[in-house]
Order: sequence, then structure tokens, then C-alpha cells
Amino acid sequence: MNPWAEDFPILKETINGKRLVYLDNAATTQKPVPVLKAVDDYYRKANANPHRGLYALSVEATQKYEDARRTVKKFIGARKDEEVLFTRNASESLNLVAYSYGLTFLKEGDEIALPVSEHHSNLVPWQMVAQAKGAKLVYLYPDAQGRLTDAEIGAKITAKTKIVALAHVSNVLGSIYPVKKIVEKAHSVGAVVVLDCAQSIPHYPVNVTELGCDFMAFSGHKMLAPMGIGVLYGKEELLNRMPPFLRGGEMIEYVHEQSATFAPLPQKFEAGTQNVGGAIGLDAAIHYLRNVGYDRIQKTENELLNYTLDGLAEIPHVTVYGGTDNRANRCGVISFNVEGVHPHDVATVLDAAGVAIRAGHHCAQPLMEYLCVHSTCRASLYFYNTKDDIDVFLAALRKVRGWLGLGA
Repeated sequence: MNPWAEDFPILKETINGKRLVYLDNAATTQKPVPVLKAVDDYYRKANANPHRGLYALSVEATQKYEDARRTVKKFIGARKDEEVLFTRNASESLNLVAYSYGLTFLKEGDEIALPVSEHHSNLVPWQMVAQAKGAKLVYLYPDAQGRLTDAEIGAKITAKTKIVALAHVSNVLGSIYPVKKIVEKAHSVGAVVVLDCAQSIPHYPVNVTELGCDFMAFSGHKMLAPMGIGVLYGKEELLNRMPPFLRGGEMIEYVHEQSATFAPLPQKFEAGTQNVGGAIGLDAAIHYLRNVGYDRIQKTENELLNYTLDGLAEIPHVTVYGGTDNRANRCGVISFNVEGVHPHDVATVLDAAGVAIRAGHHCAQPLMEYLCVHSTCRASLYFYNTKDDIDVFLAALRKVRGWLGLGA
């Protein structure tokens, strides 16, 4: 019995008459009761626009919003509150860096290094920057076990590199990349590192000071918080040099008919009414994760990962991408295909058994091209999953080819 599953009401739901087995956690996680309650309490008892009113509700909303910022600061090991910016999600955070830093500081001939496995959110913005500034994208390619080797890192991060943008964990391969080593190499050539932690921070502690990254982004909804709230960490000295990404209410200092000056950090990058309820939900999610403990999260997920990979190895006609030998440096994200069956059909058959997985290109089409596939199935685990969940998944998967008339 999983002691945490009881905190997630949706896991008691049925799908197509079957118990829900939710294995799409890399897309979004489910929400525990304390997070749902925190958001509900805010909208019931403290809803007001922060930073804009002197009346009691507005003051309380402001306090809760800034308390959430301080919680995030401690959670990620940032030095100052001002280095924590609230956004809608990791995609907006990464776009902020691309538009505000990339377009401002890159020039013709500069290089942007990134793994070919990047999510589109940390790839397409850099395509835009490269096209606008005459810079060049340089890709790092993982080996058959999903690893970025020392040779690849050394060959692709050079004196021409000005930005290194990478995910801490691949949302397709589950590979945990050697971020600290990459940061050290990038800084040795004067490059800035933009780290996408959307897939890592729900599962592993991330300390931006220890890693040394210059920017770091993540989404709340992938770590138990509501949708619509994200975070960008940036080193204060860099954020102060960057122009605002969005302009409007709350991020200004003075506005005249022909000019404007901007508020200091962090308000400089937080235009308009913010998602206070989302920030409060993120605060509650962080406290929930701390209560569970990353040690227990990793222990549970590692057991489930090994159990799932071992089970998949026993099913004929199943190919797992990124290999199965590099388990010590792999998160609970497993992309696979069933021979002769389109991933969408696999997902549909599994859904009939109550099993929710993802099928498609996972917003990583360059990686799909590198792997010579159009799409894959993806099962992704979280600490509230159980071996019973995996058994249901594997049992349904074994029947896929037979249900489609392809034999066992």
C-alpha cells in the first residue's frame, strides 16, 4: 500500500470502468489534498490583487504571494528573493531568457549549444534567437544509453559558445545529464547556462548555487502544484542587465507620455496581475514534497523504474529508447514502442484498461529524428505510483498486439 496515494483524490477515480493507473507524470502530476485546500482557501478567504491595495485583503494576498517566493528561494538555494521570478510555466521562463537575454547579448557568429533531446520549449526559442542574431545552434548528441559523454561535451562547448541550454533530465529518455560538469565547462569558456529543471525538480533536489547555473526554469504543475504557475531563477547581476520581457501594470516605476522607467527586481519581470493562487499552491506543493522527502521519493521511484524496465524486457516486440543499462543516471521516464503498432493505438488500448500513458513526439521532434522514429509511447512514474500500477500496465501492454490481430 502506498502511504501517499490516499492524499490524491483523482487516483480513486475509474476510467472506462477500471481503476485509474496514472503514468503520465512527466506531462503533469496529480494534486494532493493539501495543495487543493491551500488554493481553495485563498480564493475563498483572501482573494485580492497583490501589491495594489492598502486594504486588508490586498495586504494578505501580497504577503502570501511573497511568502511563496521566499519558499521557492529556499527550495532551490537561491541567494535572494529578487532572483526568483514567477511566470506561467517553464516555457514562459525559457522564452523570457531567450528574448530578454539572448536577443540583447548575442551577436553574429556566436554559438548556442544544446542537446538534441531538448523539449521544444528550450529549443525553438533558441532557433528564434539564432535566426535573429546570426548565431549558430550546435547540438550535443546522446549515446545509445542516453548519456552525454565527456568527449561530446568537450567538442561542442568551445570558445565560440555563449549560451548552453539544456534540460537537467530528458523528458523522453529520462537521462539525468551531468549538469555540474557542463556548467563548469561552459563557464570556462565564458558561456551562460540556461537549465530546464521541469523534469528533475519533482524528483531530485536542485540547488542553483551548488550547480552554478545562471538561469533555471521549472513548472509547478509537474511537481504537484496547479497549472499556470512557473518559476525562473536568474542570477541577480544578469537579471539587472536584461530588459523587461513583458510590459504593463506593476512592472513600471514611472510612465510619461513618451517614456517609462521600470521597477526593480523581481517586479521588473512580473507584468500584470499575477497568479497568486498558483503561487500559493506551489508553496503548498513544496511543503508537501519536503514532508515526503526526496530520499523516499527517489527510493520509491528507483524501485518502480527497475521493476518496470525488468517487466518490459520480458515482453516481446517492445523497444525501449535510451537503453536500459544506465539506470543509475536515469529518471522514471520510459519511452518505448511496440513493433507494428502505432503509439496512438498502444495508448488507446491501454486507456481501455484504465492506464494513462503519453503517445506522440513529446515536444521533442529533433530527438525523434535522431532516434529514427516518428513518435513513441511514454510511461512516466511518480512516488504515488505502485507496483500494482505497473502490473496493470504491463498486463495491458502484453495484450496490445493480440488485440490488434498481430499475434503475441
